[in-house]
Amino acid sequence: MDSNGLTVLSLFDGMSCGAIALKEAGIKVKQYFASEIDKSAIRQTTHNFPDTIQLGNVVNISVADLPKIDLLIGGSPCQGFSFAGKQMNFKDPRSVLFFEYVRILNEIRAYNPDVKFLLENVRMRAEYENVISSHLGLQPVAINSSLVSAQNRLRLYWTNIVTTATPHLFGETVFTAIPQPKDRGLYLRDVLDEEAEPRFFLSRKDIEKLEKQIAYESERQESTPDEKFLELFSDIDFYDSLSSEPVSGFCPENWISSHTIRPSPEVERIPLSAIQGGKAIRDCSSRTDSTVIVSGAIVSPQFGGGFRPILSGKAPCLLATSSNSAACLIVNGDDIVLRRLTPKECCRLQTIPDWYEWVCTEPQIYKMLGNGWTVDVISHILQFL
Repeated sequence: MDSNGLTVLSLFDGMSCGAIALKEAGIKVKQYFASEIDKSAIRQTTHNFPDTIQLGNVVNISVADLPKIDLLIGGSPCQGFSFAGKQMNFKDPRSVLFFEYVRILNEIRAYNPDVKFLLENVRMRAEYENVISSHLGLQPVAINSSLVSAQNRLRLYWTNIVTTATPHLFGETVFTAIPQPKDRGLYLRDVLDEEAEPRFFLSRKDIEKLEKQIAYESERQESTPDEKFLELFSDIDFYDSLSSEPVSGFCPENWISSHTIRPSPEVERIPLSAIQGGKAIRDCSSRTDSTVIVSGAIVSPQFGGGFRPILSGKAPCLLATSSNSAACLIVNGDDIVLRRLTPKECCRLQTIPDWYEWVCTEPQIYKMLGNGWTVDVISHILQFL
């Protein structure tokens, strides 16, 4: 490595979480090249890292036009692999961009076999994970952002920064050997602001829609007992942190907040009929005089609608949508309000440092955070360089 720092190429750069992580890890960077096509993301990077050299579309990148690359990073689009999507996998034109990452990595390796690389993606079916592993030459490590933040976000990381090999009859299998980060024990209650603007609270119209969704779902089923309301769904991007264990009479300590959060009187109150497993909420709130903060998500009708609590106390995985589904229920006895998480709170879930400045619209902030990396996980990995 040059004494002046690393020369980095970041593919699918987004809001430059890679550059943030390098800075947070104290790693010196000589040059940072970024491939990105989203105008809002480029604007964010240009504002926070004005020395970044933008290369445009990944398919047009020629390594021969670049200086020697020391570190290649990227999180290729995951929509084709995610259980939250249609699971088109390599047939999805976005996920097939993974092969552009492979092409560029191989072009760099041709002149720099010691280049370090890092690829991030969602958890996926084993057959597709194996395809990625075979092209990169090693198996990934799974790290959940819940170890370093209040967000449940399980991701796969392929990197040769630290590896180990296991010999077998036909040779050896190389594994990513990055150790797990230390668990900081953070919950949603730890990142919430004491106050939020009224616009983040659901309106009466929004609440009525949630009630109708749950009522419609209930009519389609013979029964939906409260103790089954947190069954584990296959949509891991959205439901990784849902518990499959019974919740009847369950009152987890990480729900209880030391805050005194009292929404203004004009904020609409939410009935238990808009909450999946409302009885569990009532049982829990009746056992304490404190404010109860319940993490959860506002789910689509496809999954029964309404507000779905998450018993772990962690926030759900942030999604790459312009509207935020992550939410919290604030319970004071029978007084219940529901609001979406603010952009600042979502930044905390992705461990975006306070010095990072936003210059784009609120919907774009939500979208970029959902597409982005949990910075402290990436910093943890890069510290082993």
